[in-house]
Amino acid sequence: MKRLIGLFLATIAIVIASSSAVAAEEKPTAKVVVYYFHGSFRCVTCTNMEKYAREAVEAGFKDALASGKLEFKAVNVEERGNEHFVDDYKLYTKTLILSLVKDGKELEHKNLEKIWEYSRNKRQFMDYVTGEISSFMKDVP
Repeated sequence: MKRLIGLFLATIAIVIASSSAVAAEEKPTAKVVVYYFHGSFRCVTCTNMEKYAREAVEAGFKDALASGKLEFKAVNVEERGNEHFVDDYKLYTKTLILSLVKDGKELEHKNLEKIWEYSRNKRQFMDYVTGEISSFMKDVP
């Protein structure tokens, strides 16, 4: 009986290890991170820009989000630990940054500076963001 239980436990361990290996293989090595950077003070326009950006990502890229090839992150640069983003991306105002990451390292990024120009027109804003993300995602297999 002990031998049978031991065999059963060994089989379970192999199945779990195999599942973990398959999950690790399926995880994309390249992805695009869409960052919306803001501070602690949030005006209506700033809040709307985050809302529109999130909506553009969620509506236009469902499959990429589900597969992990695309992520959306809203980041308050004034919170402890996030200050480095100001220097990393030379931030001077609220903005949207696209970051191409492969094997945990950023290869390139793009500041979508026109979000302010389109901030009062939701359709133009979303079209701009969607187009830029589509173009940027061409390098993600």
